[in-house]
Amino acid sequence: MIDMVGIGPFIVMSFIIGAMNGPACILAWVLGAVLSLCDGLVWSELGSAYPEAGGSYVFLQKLYGTRWGKLFSFLYVWQTTIQAPLVIASGAIGFSSYLMYIIPIDPLQQKAVSGALVILITFLLYRDIKTTGKMGVVMSLIVIGVLLFLIVSGFTHFDTHMAFGDFSKGVNFSSVFFVGLGAASVKSMYSFLGYYNVCHLGGEIKSPEKNIPKSILISIIGIAIIYICMQTALLGVLPWKEAANSKFVASLFFERIYGHTVALFATGLILIVAISSLFAVMLGYSRVLFAAAADGNYFSIFAKVHPRLKIPHYSLLILGAFAFVFSLLFKMAEVISAILAMRILVQFVSQGVGIILLHRKKAAKEILKFRMPLFPIPAVFAVIVWGYIYFSTDWKFIFGSLGMIALGAIVYFIWKGKELKA
Repeated sequence: MIDMVGIGPFIVMSFIIGAMNGPACILAWVLGAVLSLCDGLVWSELGSAYPEAGGSYVFLQKLYGTRWGKLFSFLYVWQTTIQAPLVIASGAIGFSSYLMYIIPIDPLQQKAVSGALVILITFLLYRDIKTTGKMGVVMSLIVIGVLLFLIVSGFTHFDTHMAFGDFSKGVNFSSVFFVGLGAASVKSMYSFLGYYNVCHLGGEIKSPEKNIPKSILISIIGIAIIYICMQTALLGVLPWKEAANSKFVASLFFERIYGHTVALFATGLILIVAISSLFAVMLGYSRVLFAAAADGNYFSIFAKVHPRLKIPHYSLLILGAFAFVFSLLFKMAEVISAILAMRILVQFVSQGVGIILLHRKKAAKEILKFRMPLFPIPAVFAVIVWGYIYFSTDWKFIFGSLGMIALGAIVYFIWKGKELKA
């Protein structure tokens, strides 16, 4: 849950409100929740069946066999080497942007803050997994506390007409409506990403056949309720046009209710939430790169384990280094679209199609420890909506993602060709 809730929802709420022309923005959060739940059922089946470090890296190999599975899993890790640092960088960039509500800083200072935050997170994770887990629990409590503070504050100062008065105006089912819903859903799904993080740590989870599905589904349902309540509470306090044009919409929300001093305190808590999310993200992705390298299907440096801490420290440090550079180079809006476009085909769509194919095998009953209800409807729905969101990103990100896939395939075949000659 701390992976899912970072600075993301506080940054994207304004955009989503504007894209959906007011209260209809709730539909983007609902679509994100339904897609996350359907896709979460795919992850639950895979995570309980193959509880190993690496998540999608392992799943794609198991689903598509030795030949194509190796290629798909390599492409996933190839993209992750770029995409994971982008995710971390997006959180760091969002942190530095939101910090401006408390401390006015220029663009160069923003870059310095985002870079320093990446270094701090790397330092916090450079310790054994038990200590990391305890830190994660404390961060989770802070995250839930902040969100509940916002929701309770909103509903105790709620204006029903302000929240729902213009709802019907934003829902007309025209082509413009669906374009807006697609653009808004790109941002809402960015805020939901992370429900599968437990799968990256599958090899370190007790009773994975039960705990992985529970972790995924409870997280999605809990966060979906929180996001929808949070967005509704905000609309009941701030006029939607004002909220759509605010860079610090959550801070403005608290300022409108309690005054500037409390808003400063609440903004500080939001920044702690951002740190907590980055902590969980980097933890999970460092294990993905490690799993691929340990399996001999990626560059061996990522497989090195610290002799005392027993963590993949090279994977962690390289991930942190890339994230540091990206946090200095890119803007938040660009990073969000690039993250989704890069992941949808190789990871989400491939897994959705793969789980449908797996169910057709005779050994499926023995392999699948958890079975999704109403199969194959959730998997088919997830594949279709992921496609809708993919084509709702800008064409430059679509072509960029296809270029990354093509380049990764070339690198894979050259690398494997050299191995065969050796």
